[in-house]
Amino acid sequence: MPADPPIRFLLDGEVIEARDLAATTTVLDYLRDTLGRRGTKEGCAEGDCGACTVVLGSLDDNDTIRYRAINSCIRFVPTIDGHELITVESLQDGGALHPVQQAMVDEHASQCGFCTPGFVMSLFALYLNQATADAAQVVDSLAGNLCRCTGYRPIIAAGCRMSGYPSPARWSRDDAHSPARVAALKSLRRPSALSQSAFTAPHTVEALARILEEKPDALILAGGTDVGLWVTKQLRTLPPIVYIGAVPELQQVRVTNDAITIGAAVTLTDAWQVIVAHFPRLADLARRFASPPVCNSGTLGGNVANASPVGDSMPALIALGARVELRRGAQSRTLPLEDFYLAYQKKDLQPGEFVTAVAIPLTATPHHIGCYKVSKRFDQDIAAVCGAFVVELAGEQVRDARIAFGGMAATPARARHAEAALIGQPWTPQTIRHAATRLATDFNPLSDLRAGSDYRLSIAMNLLQRYYLDQTAPSTRLQDLAPVT
Repeated sequence: MPADPPIRFLLDGEVIEARDLAATTTVLDYLRDTLGRRGTKEGCAEGDCGACTVVLGSLDDNDTIRYRAINSCIRFVPTIDGHELITVESLQDGGALHPVQQAMVDEHASQCGFCTPGFVMSLFALYLNQATADAAQVVDSLAGNLCRCTGYRPIIAAGCRMSGYPSPARWSRDDAHSPARVAALKSLRRPSALSQSAFTAPHTVEALARILEEKPDALILAGGTDVGLWVTKQLRTLPPIVYIGAVPELQQVRVTNDAITIGAAVTLTDAWQVIVAHFPRLADLARRFASPPVCNSGTLGGNVANASPVGDSMPALIALGARVELRRGAQSRTLPLEDFYLAYQKKDLQPGEFVTAVAIPLTATPHHIGCYKVSKRFDQDIAAVCGAFVVELAGEQVRDARIAFGGMAATPARARHAEAALIGQPWTPQTIRHAATRLATDFNPLSDLRAGSDYRLSIAMNLLQRYYLDQTAPSTRLQDLAPVT
């Protein structure tokens, strides 16, 4: 039996050929155990703490390199084939520190040091992508990094200061986008799919459809931010993997007058950017969805296909009337996103069928849009309840309403009784209060470690009132919106 072709990626100007690896070998394990790069740490092994942060460089359609921080602990090595990997060791230039590192030293931004390389790499990604950064931008870039022994103030100060140093000879912004680096990445492009015994990365949708028809039990892998945990935390043995991240058609975002169509392999970072551009009121949800390293690997299509009852994108997408596009062999179909979910972790998918895109309609009708996430932690936490609301008014009367919740049922779901209580009624606090009480008919929430059933229902009711207040303030008095019980 012929040996699997090697996985090739660029590291410090050299092409690394990774051979004889299990398809589920993580980038973190390969760095530490094979390459001896132990500056990259394992903390949580689930993409939560950021100690494992590295930066990945990828060529876009314009042959420009895009650098993004990712979690190496849940990213499988075959998925970085054709990319450039940068670790904390890559920043060294003889005895000189990179400006990011020097800023950390000068601001006394490290104590025990375990998590410091991860902070450095998150800041390094920010350094390459922005000429300067303010405190808010630094905080956002570090949302996926947890420090256990120091305050964040000096780390944030280092992030604000790092662009004030002389440009380094190694890994300046010019060096990062040099023609030589672009040429090196171009040389790694494969003329055909990477095909190994347990990992296949087709280059076309047609090839993907054919493979999945032949092997309907294969595991479809996108960003791996969920699947990675099956290996690192649950120690599962996975079936053969079919990776969609090398299919250009699935990495496209198309915007027309009628809809935004987001391919299944588009990262959450890119997907949320275009969604927020059209629906600015979703900016807070996008910011709190997950950390930058998670969003830089994970995909919107994966979040939708995962069918988690607490997937944060689904309530907003359902409320906006999104449709999911599916394909099996040569056959394609679409259906409303809310109809895609049949029961807990059960979807309307036939064997060999897969998600190709999510389409969000655009309409000239003014929408009143709101979306709220309630969780124990502000950044990078799973929601206890996530509610999304879209109301269309005709004068002072509700013409249409779409309300969707995550965390309230076995699947993300619409609140159809609450919607019916709004439609055709005046847009008043009394109507809102009545509609909120109907949520008790729509949902019988579960109780778990994140929240109890009564709490979830109470939160959902009052989120509807918060939505109303956000749309009508300052004309609404708070005393008109007493808590619904």
